[in-house]
Amino acid sequence: MDRVVLIVDDQRDILKLLRATLESLKNPEIKIFEAPSGEEALLESSRHKIDLLVTDYLLPGITGVELMHKVRARHPEARGILITGMTDRKIRDDMLNAGASAIFDKPIPLADFLDAVERGLGLVRTIFPPEKTDAKTESRQARLSDLLANFRQDYRAQTVFLINDRGLVQARAGSLHDSSMEVSIVSTVTSIHHASLKLARHNHQETLESYHIFRGGDHDMVFVPVNPLYALLVAGAGLASDDRILETVNGILSLRREVERLLRTIGATGELHAIAPAVDLPVPQTIVETAPTKPGRKLTDRLITTDAEPAPEMEALLENDKVKKVKPKDVDEFWQKAAETHGRKPLNSDVISIEEARKLGLLPDEGK
Repeated sequence: MDRVVLIVDDQRDILKLLRATLESLKNPEIKIFEAPSGEEALLESSRHKIDLLVTDYLLPGITGVELMHKVRARHPEARGILITGMTDRKIRDDMLNAGASAIFDKPIPLADFLDAVERGLGLVRTIFPPEKTDAKTESRQARLSDLLANFRQDYRAQTVFLINDRGLVQARAGSLHDSSMEVSIVSTVTSIHHASLKLARHNHQETLESYHIFRGGDHDMVFVPVNPLYALLVAGAGLASDDRILETVNGILSLRREVERLLRTIGATGELHAIAPAVDLPVPQTIVETAPTKPGRKLTDRLITTDAEPAPEMEALLENDKVKKVKPKDVDEFWQKAAETHGRKPLNSDVISIEEARKLGLLPDEGK
């Protein structure tokens, strides 16, 4: 059976983006229609049975909320997704009261948007598919759900989630004020859970003892890791107020112990492995000999450098055929040539040569 989606936005680029996003599902059951204004959208709704209305809040003419009221008056089963840049709490409440199943801020998180579309149309979920469960798993989830439901009632919370380390909700009681934010919020607190694990390991903790409080906004939220594999998220009005915060935290910690005990019975505990201390690796050293090593030679006769390889310039120089080792014979020839060039005359005028010294009688003749 075909599902009709009507997209309404006065910006052509947004219409193209949302249409291309919906077409990426490659679901032949989805039929897409577009309208640049609320009035034209009402005309389309008179021609087709609308299953899902996706509309911007600010439109030329009537608003997205007014449009949703009119479309739902004609098609009571129609679901709605509103897109807005408005942050005013009253406006968002008006959207939810109009029947919006999801509200997305701009820029639109496309994965969450597609998941909301699949939920709204009752399609097989391909973006965030639910985990397959067997009878044993369903029984465990029922017991967990009972624990969460009892806590929610006792502490007047709006919702309680048990989340695993992959960001999937394993058990729940209640729902968020704005259910469209569920995927984003769960994904964010999962990141917090991973960061808590890492910090606990760096701190050499044997158990995971931490909780995180977020006060204000749509909900007060308290997030508490149960073990390395699971965590609890509790949301509701006034949970973190000054007069309730201690009661709330103590209650959640008590709930955590009950949940942890139940998880232990099925072996879902996880372990908080310590991180191995960092090891200082030795710096690579190259020992360059200044001369052939001789027995008894001291280490100070060697040059130690931290370069693993000689510099390219030095390497090229050493490979040059013009560079030759100086031999003792070459040294003698050099000084012999130098003496001949200067006529065996000392370079220093205060010094006389050996021949001059013999002529002056200062040295005996070689034959004597």
